[in-house]
Amino acid sequence: MSEVKLVATTRSEFGKGAARRLRRAGQIPGVLYGHGSDPLHVALPGHDTMLAVKHANALFAIELDGKTTLAITKDVQRDVVKNTIEHVDLLIVKKGEKVSVDVPVTIVGESAPGTIHVVETQTLSLEAEATHLPTEVQVDIEGLEGGSSVSAGAITLPEGSLLLSDPDLTVVSVSVPHASAEDVAADEAAAEIAASQSAASAAAAESEA
Repeated sequence: MSEVKLVATTRSEFGKGAARRLRRAGQIPGVLYGHGSDPLHVALPGHDTMLAVKHANALFAIELDGKTTLAITKDVQRDVVKNTIEHVDLLIVKKGEKVSVDVPVTIVGESAPGTIHVVETQTLSLEAEATHLPTEVQVDIEGLEGGSSVSAGAITLPEGSLLLSDPDLTVVSVSVPHASAEDVAADEAAAEIAASQSAASAAAAESEA
């Protein structure tokens, strides 16, 4: 994903009341830190920031006081009821620098017919170049049979990435679903009804012959 440019302003007011006023004005409070610099409290454009953080590991180009700083999100605080962003923590990064990030798992392909798959691990921790962070880790399950599983160490990682998660960690498991006792009883009852109806139809046909 290319850089997301955001024009920020310095915040001079703090506290819940100041944060609420910012959000009412269509902005999101945030903090920019890293590389030994003092934390910078900023106000970010609400709509553009909300769209950008939907993408995993988006790279931001923060314009502040005539200077552009590269950063990635380290934490996004949300109001789960209102589905709004409350605060964003941004980590300053440099080109060529390696950082650790959590990358979401995406399933590709389909397991063998009659099986189901379960994603046991939703994200993997990777080390990657700060300005080329992966947005997903694809896990291919094409044709996998029941009883199979895919561990973190068996996955082909995005180019330039290093796995930090436990390589033995199960990411996806494939199984054959087993019918419950109620389902089996229902199927047997349906089969008996069908058989009795078929026998009754055959008897009626003979009587009319």
